[in-house]
Amino acid sequence: MIVITGATGALGGAAVEHLLGRVPADRIGVSVRDVGKARQFADRGVRVRHGPYDDPAALRASFEGAEQVLLVSQNASGGEGIALHRNVIRAAVAAGAQRILYTSHQNVRAESPFGPAHEHAATEALLAASGIAWTSLRNGFYAHSLDWLLGDWQRTGTIAAPADGPASWTDRGDLAEAAAVLLAGQREIEGPITLTARDAVTFDRIAMTAAELTGRNITRTVLDDEQWLADRIAAGTPEPMARMLLQFFQAARSGDFAGTDPLLGELLGREPRTVADFLADRSGGTPRGQAKVSL
Repeated sequence: MIVITGATGALGGAAVEHLLGRVPADRIGVSVRDVGKARQFADRGVRVRHGPYDDPAALRASFEGAEQVLLVSQNASGGEGIALHRNVIRAAVAAGAQRILYTSHQNVRAESPFGPAHEHAATEALLAASGIAWTSLRNGFYAHSLDWLLGDWQRTGTIAAPADGPASWTDRGDLAEAAAVLLAGQREIEGPITLTARDAVTFDRIAMTAAELTGRNITRTVLDDEQWLADRIAAGTPEPMARMLLQFFQAARSGDFAGTDPLLGELLGREPRTVADFLADRSGGTPRGQAKVSL
């Protein structure tokens, strides 16, 4: 059996959907905080069990019979994620799972300016010490994060944000599909792997692409880090979230998200979605395959 955690979230839920197209429903289980929110899977024959990350006993029961577990990384702030991930890993091992896949992040390192990278690096260390096979899916920066980072560019015609660096903006749905391919055994890879879109681009390039798609003059304005942070907090963004977003820019300037790898396209059997696709979805611009852009 393949058990997926966090299946009521966007990434875990999409992974289940893709997996249902590859293996029988009775070979799939989900471990969730709220079983009521997983009714759509139960109705299709998926085993649904209660398994919050902070309940080791429930986790172990939810992993009963699991050969593989997909550990979808949690998003709690304050550094508690490492302890929660440890609970999941220990429960999977205790339940007899033979392999764990983990949704990590590209270029994880303990000294990264990007706070979540520390948690991912620590979790990978736990996986390496677990004694069972593991694969860390070092996902490219999720493209939907641009909704928070680009600002109100469609109204203002300006992308106003701190200085950045190249980032391999990657579609979350593509990453969920790749996880399903690996879980279904269509390709087995151990250890850390990097899954990204084909290209890494800056906000300057994103502004150019947005202009090409919309036919408008879209400009890029660089803001001071601290002023941008103060403005975001004043506009209602919780301070921990605002600071984490600022860390993206700081890490991008250090080149942390500039790497790309062809593996995602190989797993999908097609080209991954691009920034141009994302912007077209948001702006109603030229659909994929017709835009004269290079992203």
